[in-house]
Amino acid sequence: MKSLIAALAAILAATPVIAADADLLLRHVTIVDVEKGVLVAGQAVATAGDTILAVGPDAEIAAEWQAAETVDGEGRYLIPGLWDMHVHFGGGPDLIAENKALLPLYVAHGITTIRDASGDLPYDVLAWRQEIAEGKLFGPTLLSSGPKIEGLKPLWKGTIETGSEAEVDAAVTKLKGLKVDFVKITDSTLKPDLFLYAVGAARKAGLNASGHIPMALTVGQAVDAGISSIEHLDYAFKAGVKDEAAIAADYAAGKIDRAAATRRLDAGFDRDTAMKAYRHFAEKGVFVSPTLNGGRILDYLDQDDHVDDPFLAYIGPKLRATYQWRVDRAAKATPEEIAFRHAHHEHVAAVMPLLAEAGVKILAGTDAGFLNSFIYSGPGLHDEIAYYVEKGLTPAVALASATRTGPEWFGKLDRYGAIKAGKAADLVILDRNPLADIRATQAIRAVILRGQFHDRAALDRMLEETKAKVDVWNAKEGR
Repeated sequence: MKSLIAALAAILAATPVIAADADLLLRHVTIVDVEKGVLVAGQAVATAGDTILAVGPDAEIAAEWQAAETVDGEGRYLIPGLWDMHVHFGGGPDLIAENKALLPLYVAHGITTIRDASGDLPYDVLAWRQEIAEGKLFGPTLLSSGPKIEGLKPLWKGTIETGSEAEVDAAVTKLKGLKVDFVKITDSTLKPDLFLYAVGAARKAGLNASGHIPMALTVGQAVDAGISSIEHLDYAFKAGVKDEAAIAADYAAGKIDRAAATRRLDAGFDRDTAMKAYRHFAEKGVFVSPTLNGGRILDYLDQDDHVDDPFLAYIGPKLRATYQWRVDRAAKATPEEIAFRHAHHEHVAAVMPLLAEAGVKILAGTDAGFLNSFIYSGPGLHDEIAYYVEKGLTPAVALASATRTGPEWFGKLDRYGAIKAGKAADLVILDRNPLADIRATQAIRAVILRGQFHDRAALDRMLEETKAKVDVWNAKEGR
């Protein structure tokens, strides 16, 4: 009997295991665990369609899976696809083609998801979102707020104008009907009380709310109303000012203008006040999207006019022309105003490590798009997170801000933000370790977008094709 069992065991041991089928097998990679901030060496990843099937030790996964395409990642690092959580499309109907041409630039730079924070082409962008989802348009996964909620006769176009609670309710109902991914609320002409009401209405409708907080309100009021993310670091800085409430009240009463309010805010920052406010952010689950490097670019235009930036070759001439508004505005500043601009930027940037210390989640976002001079779609995100490290964040936190906190904000961690079975096959292969040097996110060897493998040559072709379009547009514009 024992000899029979031994014979059967030998037969079973000699029988080859039939490997399961996958579309793509990445072998010998070092996975960057962006949740824990650690490396896991000697791994393999199998994918099919837009989903990761299996992740584990290389020999084990290679034995279990066979694939139509196998890629050797020896010596390279694998991260989840990058997310830019603050971009814009706009400039009017004449700029639709130039805006659309930005989409491949994101993919070429490892950005597999973008959050459109609204511009003046909201319905076109929502159409692109659907076309990308259906595979009819090439680009990163696009999540959009649709049109902004604003006040009556606002500065910004592409908005839903509201002057009453009933109109805010109607706006939220309309946005729900458009199946927007979140709500953006801005303060050009929106009354402060309606801003707070709009935040609450969006949250009651099951939508995250983000926006620009009116100067006449404290940031804490917006947080308590339920705001989901604070866009731009200036607002987080404002929350750390000891007499913020008095400044907001004086502004609301018309006693001071915005410039005077900003100077008082800059002079009144207090670390203890800030830490109390930031811990409140964390307790309430409020994230912050700093758009910090974009602020640096605009605040230091007097030192760098960016006319020789190589990436201008990938931006259409009409989009480039929208940059001039901010360039001209910056050029009108007096020496005193320029000095204040520089100092204020450094004061604002210094709160980055305080937010991290308080446990606030950071959403990496660039503010790239029309009007926002020299903040580029694609490379801007790499510059943004590198600047976070320069200003005091660890590479691990900076990397998580561009890979994990975006999915977390949207409630999509079941699908994104890690390299595990069942997650989206949105991945980036790097030549260097981003936990050692955050600039390694720029050393992209390949991008896997919704399961489709794009090697370095393919990514370069995306860039070349966009540049060729821009060359044609430049010729037509005589530029």
